[in-house]
Amino acid sequence: MDDLEVVLSPAARNAGHRFAAALAAKDGATPRAIPDAEADFGGRTPNRVWEARTAAAVADDVILGKWFEPGDGTERVEAVETGPAGDRCRLQGTDAEGRFAVEQHAFSGVADNKITWLRMMCSGFRPAAARP
Repeated sequence: MDDLEVVLSPAARNAGHRFAAALAAKDGATPRAIPDAEADFGGRTPNRVWEARTAAAVADDVILGKWFEPGDGTERVEAVETGPAGDRCRLQGTDAEGRFAVEQHAFSGVADNKITWLRMMCSGFRPAAARP
């Protein structure tokens, strides 16, 4: 295994980072522009399985329409990590119940610097301790 080389695609890393930043900013235009027009999306939150087949549905109907509601505010992106097995994003914010932390793991395919398929596992909103 010493000769195994792991190469991460810069396109995958850039698309993933842009997607995470857009998600945190609740910028609906960017997620619609990043996934392919006929993206293949599957997601899982603690109580539901989600599917969508267009970029608009991924952005508007699932992630920004249901996962993050209008009253939910992201305060900061704590980490975006890209690895050979997938990407991970941790966010902190506030909602009607107080401060939350959320972590998402994503697996995706990228072509021409656009996400063509995306699988996400979301932790759901978890209570977060106040920052010192």
